[in-house]
Amino acid sequence: MASAVGLNPNRPGHRCECASVLGVADIDWSAPWLADWRLVGEPIAQRVVAGCPQPQALTEPALAPVGFVPQADLTEGQAYEDFIFATGRVPTREGLHDFFNALCWMHFPLAKKRLNQLQAREIARAGVGQVRGPVRDAATVFDENALLIQASDRLWAALTEHRWVDAFVGLREEWPHTHLWTFGHAALEKLVQPYKSITVHLWRVPGEVPHDQIDAWLAQDLTADKLATKPFSPLPVLGVPGWWPANETPAFYDDASVFRPRRLKTRAEKPYANSEIKTSA
Repeated sequence: MASAVGLNPNRPGHRCECASVLGVADIDWSAPWLADWRLVGEPIAQRVVAGCPQPQALTEPALAPVGFVPQADLTEGQAYEDFIFATGRVPTREGLHDFFNALCWMHFPLAKKRLNQLQAREIARAGVGQVRGPVRDAATVFDENALLIQASDRLWAALTEHRWVDAFVGLREEWPHTHLWTFGHAALEKLVQPYKSITVHLWRVPGEVPHDQIDAWLAQDLTADKLATKPFSPLPVLGVPGWWPANETPAFYDDASVFRPRRLKTRAEKPYANSEIKTSA
């Protein structure tokens, strides 16, 4: 999980800090990135807004392979991921961050279980140190910020090469046929109050994978070896056609502070050597 500034995210029991001061009542369920989440999420949100404790409201539908318990149930000195692996319960705080995390458990139960297994295995192997290793780091990035995409080869090439005008303007006709699944709960939290620079991490889904088998496919695809290579590609998510009114104007993509050119690597990068991964803006 990510940390607030100045805190070690790997100390036992540490949780990532919430990025937003907004709450479940502030979710706009008509937002396009919540299209796949609304049917399940909106009724639960209504229960929370009505005063039901969030862990209870999330557990009652029995839609996840885990239960949701108050944060106080997290054993002192035990890592969050290890607690989930050992007990099948997810320590849950009130607020958007843990609300969306729980919804992800409901929508992608196999993939979330796989991520937890990978995290727990790495903790068992290497313990909880001052920095994460490459697998734990990448699993955290995926868990917090991934967006699954099923795109054509030419659109994928334009996105990964940061040819933003080609991807969003020149190939705009492809987007209605491009399938997206929001996964990262930190990204969803930030999107409750959208701003232009919100960036997600793309993970490509092969075109032949049926939509009703995405979770099963993803659980198999999330291997330690693959995650260690960090095969992500950044995407300023409000550039997706149909997801933000301002991007109807091609000039929206001229902002190089958001739609940045691809950076050439001059040396091997090891982002997991950084002791902090921030989810806040």
